[in-house]
Amino acid sequence: MSSLSLTDKLAILADAAKYDASCASSGGKKRDSRDGKGLGSTSGGMGICHAYAPDGRCISLLKLLLTNSCIFDCHYCINRASSNVRRARFTAAEVVKLTLDFYRRNCIEGLFLSSGIIHSPDYTMEQIVEVARALREDHDFRGYIHLKTIPDADPALVEAAGRHADRVSINVELPTVSGLRRLAPDKSQDRIEGAMGAMRGAIADGHDAKRRYRSAPDFAPAGQSTQMIVGADAATDREIVARASTLYDRFDLRRVYYSAFSPIPDASAVLPLRRPPLMREHRLYQSDWLLRYYGFSPQEVGAAADPATGMLPLDIDPKLAWALRFRESFPVDLNRAPRELLLRIPGLGVRAVDAILSARRLRQLRLEDVARMTVSLRKLRPFIVTADWRPLALTDRSDLRALLAPKPAQLELFAA
Repeated sequence: MSSLSLTDKLAILADAAKYDASCASSGGKKRDSRDGKGLGSTSGGMGICHAYAPDGRCISLLKLLLTNSCIFDCHYCINRASSNVRRARFTAAEVVKLTLDFYRRNCIEGLFLSSGIIHSPDYTMEQIVEVARALREDHDFRGYIHLKTIPDADPALVEAAGRHADRVSINVELPTVSGLRRLAPDKSQDRIEGAMGAMRGAIADGHDAKRRYRSAPDFAPAGQSTQMIVGADAATDREIVARASTLYDRFDLRRVYYSAFSPIPDASAVLPLRRPPLMREHRLYQSDWLLRYYGFSPQEVGAAADPATGMLPLDIDPKLAWALRFRESFPVDLNRAPRELLLRIPGLGVRAVDAILSARRLRQLRLEDVARMTVSLRKLRPFIVTADWRPLALTDRSDLRALLAPKPAQLELFAA
């Protein structure tokens, strides 16, 4: 590895980092260098876009592994110890140099850094923290930093990551304990969740200190996230949704990311031969939004899944699947229904619901009013009542799913 040029290392380790989905930068602290002090900014989008913040800003990130060498042998990981891949390793100083060079060329606004485990979890975590420390303290870098932390490392090192990073994340890897034991025997759910719990406590302490003392340093202001692999084990969508809900509640996570398993060279015999449909990953993200923004419980989202298989339908979104299963809850009167019921109407997003609540204070809503607040009325019509519209009873429409499902060509285009 020592003979590789910096460009060769970048090609190998940027490509190896593509399997980690949890690099979105939502929640990053606003920093600015227009005062002439410091380097970097997260106040506006520029350059190559890699992620989106909730307000729509494009956040460009340099996404790297410190190394793709690893002492662990997780069956699903292309960088596992027994994998026959070309290895490379950055020094901490090289990652700092690359980050600053890419920033000065207006290509990035921040860094996402993860790593395989080299020598030991503590040694690897020390190197990751050193990158962030050098950027913040030696170069006054004010861009966004997301560090992937190692649950087996010393808690003091994991906490040190939070002092320099905007966001930290610890991967739960797989949705079930049995899947983790079978496919990642070097890892432990107890250790992973212990580290996540400790990080939650440290973040809460940091926020409390910031409220009490304005001069208190920031501690992981964008919180923590996690990622789980979908399709490498036998976990159903219902189990995955329930697991995600538990993680949100126990560890106050900002995001749970879902990464569809991708077959790897020289794969273990215990892995599936084919990757799951990408649409499955998409449906899980939609379910995640139902949990976080639409007031659905995990049991309600699970009810949208097939009772026999526990899998969410691929041809329609989870909210529509839930509505078709509980047709007795519809149609909903847009002029009278409370917000929580409006959020359950297929085709209505949070902004549209808020617009409806605001508009109906002034007048009785008609179908043409709703049309101005939404992208399309096609999905809405069977589920709503307005001053001039009332649909046929849903129980009389056995073909409703076929009418509302996207055309096959649209699904194929997404999969492609």
